[in-house]
Amino acid sequence: MKLRQNIRHFAAKKALTMPVVGDIATDKLVDLHVRVFGEKADPEHREEREPHMETFFELTFDTYVRALEEGFTEAKAREITHIQANFDFYNHGWTEMMEFPVDELEAHYERYEEFFERYAIDIANPLGDFRTTEVPDAPATPERLDDPEHPHAESGFADDVYVEDENGELRVGGREEPEDVDVGAAPGLRDVDDESDANETEA
Repeated sequence: MKLRQNIRHFAAKKALTMPVVGDIATDKLVDLHVRVFGEKADPEHREEREPHMETFFELTFDTYVRALEEGFTEAKAREITHIQANFDFYNHGWTEMMEFPVDELEAHYERYEEFFERYAIDIANPLGDFRTTEVPDAPATPERLDDPEHPHAESGFADDVYVEDENGELRVGGREEPEDVDVGAAPGLRDVDDESDANETEA
């Protein structure tokens, strides 16, 4: 999958793994992700999907932290959660929100199969053992799976995690984590405007 990665992602990683601050960071990042992915949704369905996305994304941050604890890099831990989200979008027929095409679902699953199996995660059950609370239902659009359109998907990145930095440079595996990351650079943990937050931290 193709992701963005900059200092704000590393700040978010640091924040999410800290006591107290982690809860604040989770709330801010959930809001950000609901907004970013909500903007990719069909406008007619965006509002009805938001409660589902809020709880789903909150639970994927538990997956993110667990992946970090198991030694995955920031980029790979984050990619795991994005794959979970795309499984969920697929299951609901929300293909316009997907970040990679339907025909790459299996390839993305297989790259993290060992981790996914350990926590009972699969395409049909994207949260697996991380479903620790009830996730609100949201109406599906299964008819879109008959002829899926992916206006926001980027194909050809199923074999590894590809990271795009601030300069548009693309590299495999992600960048080296900088030292002395300021947790205040994490989204929502300092005074930044919403548009900047979304644009700089999306994916």
